[in-house]
Parts: sequence; structure tokens; C-alpha cells
Amino acid sequence: MGDMAEAEAGKARRAASAVHRFTSAAALRTGNAANATGRGIRKATSAEGAGESGLAKLIELHAVNSAGDMMITVALASTIFFSVPTHEARGRVALYLLITMAPFVLLAPVIGPLLDRIPSGRRAAMAGSMLVRAALAWMMAGSIAGAGLQIYPLALGVLVASKAYGVIRSVVVPRLRPPQLPLVKANSRVSLAGLLSTGVAAVLGGLLHLIGPDWPLRGAFLIYVVGAGLAFALPHKVDLAKGEERALLHAESAEPADAPHTGSTDTTDTDEAGTEPAATRHSAKAVLRSVGPGVILALGAEGSLRVLFGFLTFFLAFLVREHPLAGLPATASLALVAAALGIGNTLGTVVGAWLRTRGPETLVTLMLALAFGSALAAAVFYGAPTVVLLAFVSGFAQCMGKVALDALIQRDVPETVRTSAFARSETVVQLTWVLGGGLGIVLPLVGEVGMATASALMGVALLWAVRARTTLHVRHAAAAPDVA
Repeated sequence: MGDMAEAEAGKARRAASAVHRFTSAAALRTGNAANATGRGIRKATSAEGAGESGLAKLIELHAVNSAGDMMITVALASTIFFSVPTHEARGRVALYLLITMAPFVLLAPVIGPLLDRIPSGRRAAMAGSMLVRAALAWMMAGSIAGAGLQIYPLALGVLVASKAYGVIRSVVVPRLRPPQLPLVKANSRVSLAGLLSTGVAAVLGGLLHLIGPDWPLRGAFLIYVVGAGLAFALPHKVDLAKGEERALLHAESAEPADAPHTGSTDTTDTDEAGTEPAATRHSAKAVLRSVGPGVILALGAEGSLRVLFGFLTFFLAFLVREHPLAGLPATASLALVAAALGIGNTLGTVVGAWLRTRGPETLVTLMLALAFGSALAAAVFYGAPTVVLLAFVSGFAQCMGKVALDALIQRDVPETVRTSAFARSETVVQLTWVLGGGLGIVLPLVGEVGMATASALMGVALLWAVRARTTLHVRHAAAAPDVA
């Protein structure tokens, strides 16, 4: 008996030793893989001088920001959208848009001017946005299960804080851009990091939701706290705002793109007392702060593409639940449409990251034409292939339109107002997405009607863009003899 006990004990020791060796080796391999992945990510974010300029730190911060926002989205979608029948879910989402988006439409125009008043506190403002969302996520975690009305004011707070971060980020990118990296490419690289982290966070949020509906929100809390620390780690030059002015998003007094920019309003004529006349000061300020007709063209086109993207996001989400695409169950239809939107969005960001935009006015007009053609095909030949194609084109076109808009701001807007122009244009395109989403909620769930609406919207936008481009050509032709 003693020999048998000793033999059994020996087997147990050998088994424990084997398990220990296996777990140690697995841990070592996992650690090595994690370290290699971390080094690869750091190498990618630091490429082309981004590490030295500080842009890499902003890329990492934006990845964390996007991950936290996706956690919030997963928690809200699982409670408001997926947990109830379609008709009830539609009412809940409509209520969500009404309570959160409608006040945001009123607040968004205030965010830009308010942030313009704190140019020396951008790191603190970004960190504050993270901490506010962390606190709101923690409060939402306590009430998400009941999906009561108290969720909506908290969601509004998260939305406003997120958009405030987005406006500041648009201002910060030009400050951290390395000289050898075009601004369009820098913006695309930051956006791509956000998209990739969003995909990872969506999977993680779904797994956390299996534990409980409040767990994605608790995960968001931790992510935002980390993000606050990363915001304070940004370079000090983020807070420098010497020589910056605020831009006005109109083109009536726009300065020609090829005119020299002095960067100041102090070069105008003065009266005999040595003071600048009020009318002259106003005129100089209008010329300096106007963004130019090319930027207005791109902003209107990108806003239209964002309307389409927001419209399809909400309209198709409810449509395919109630009326699945031919031959597919509702879940597969929803997954297919979501994948098309996401892949188009990602591909547009990737293409924009390496594309050298020499004709942004042409690019943004082509994107409108592509969206109009896809929407018209979906309306005339309604079916799974055309609907999926339209979703893909919508995601791709709105990203490429943003590339064109950024390129035109970089080219046509004086440096002293460029950061403000980026911030205000970002606010406008966010609002247009809200309008498109609201339209997608209220429209009847009839596929042909939705696709016809989308084609009509894009047709009007395309006609406007073509007319604006014709006006630009006329202006350039008229100015050519003077330049010569």
C-alpha cells in the first residue's frame, strides 16, 4: 500500500510539473507575442517622424478614446436595440435621438467657440472629457439594466463630452504633425487607429455583456481613466496657441488660395491718428477668417455624405430586422449590412492614409457621384447585392470626402485660422450625421422608399456640387488674366 501511495504521489508530482511547464511556456509565448505586438504597434504609430513630433501619443490616445466610446455603444445597443422587438426598439432609439441628439444640435455650435477660449488648456480639456465620460459610464452602469429615462441624460453627457474631444483633436493634429507627413495623411492615420481599436472594443464589449449589461460600461470607465492619463502625457506644444484666430465657415469674403497670407490683421491701412478704421478692420478680419469657396464645396459634399451614412446606419438596422434581405435570416442580414458599412469606412480611411490628393474638389465630387449611382441602383434594382453595395460605398465615400475636406482646409485656409477651421468643420459634419440618423428613424420601413430617399438626397447634393465647381472654374478663369 505504501508503494502504491508513493507511486500515485509521484504521478501527481510529475503531472503538476508538466502542467507548470506547460503554463509557464504558454505564458512566456503569450508575453512574447504581446510584446511583439506592442512593439509592432508602437513602430507603426511612430513611423515617418510621428514618434518624435508627439503624433504617436495622440494616435494612442485616440485609439483609447474610440475603444471607450464603442463600449458605451455596445451597452446602449444591447439594451435599447437588441433586447426588445423591432417596433419597441425603434421607439426607444427615436427617444434616444430626441433626448440626446436634439439638445446636442443646440450645444454643438457652442462647443467650438467655447473651446476656442481655452487654447492653452487643450490637454486638460481632453483629459477632462475622458474623466467626465468615465464618471457618466459608472453612473450608467447602475441603471442600464432597467433602461429607464435616467439613461438618456447620461448618454447626452457622454455624447457632448465625446464631441468636445473630437473638436479638440482636430485642432491638435496640425500641432503634432511631423513636417514630412502631410496633414491629410496624419488625420487619416489617427482615424485608422480609432477604427481598429473600435473593432477590438466591439468584440470585448460583446464578451463583457455576456457577464452582465453593466460590464461594458465598467470597462469603458477603466478605458477612459487610462485615456485621461494619456491626454496629460501629450507634448506641451499642444497647449500653445500663439497666432491662432477663429475661422468663419462662409466664403463671401474668401481670400484666393494663391494670395499671400500675412497671418495677421495688422497690415491694413490706418487713419491719420495711427489707428485702424473700424470698417477696414472688419474687412480684413472677414478676409482672413473666411475659409474659401473650395472648402465650402467640400464641407457641403462631406456633410451630404455623412447624412447618407447616418441615414443608412439607422434605417438599414431596423429594416433588415423587420424585412431581412432575400434568402438570409435577420441576424445575418444585419451582420452583412454592418460589415459593409464598417469595411467601407475602414477601406476609405486606409486609402486616405496613403492617397496624395492633388484635386480634392474633383475627388469630393466623384464621391458624391459614386454615392448617387449606388443609391440609384439600390432604388431601381432593390435587393441584397445593391443594398450591401450602397452600404459599402457610403462608408468609403464619407471617409474619402473627409480626406478631400482636410486637404482643402490645409491648402486654402491661412495657417492662423486653420486649426479653428478644422474644429468647426468637424462640428458641422457631426451634426449632419445626426440629421441623417434622425431621418433614418422616422422614415417608413420600406426598402424601396429608403433607397429612393437616399438617391434623391445624393442627387440634390451632386447637382449642388457640380454647380459649385462650375462657379469655381468661372472664378479661376476670370482671375487668370489678372494673375498673368
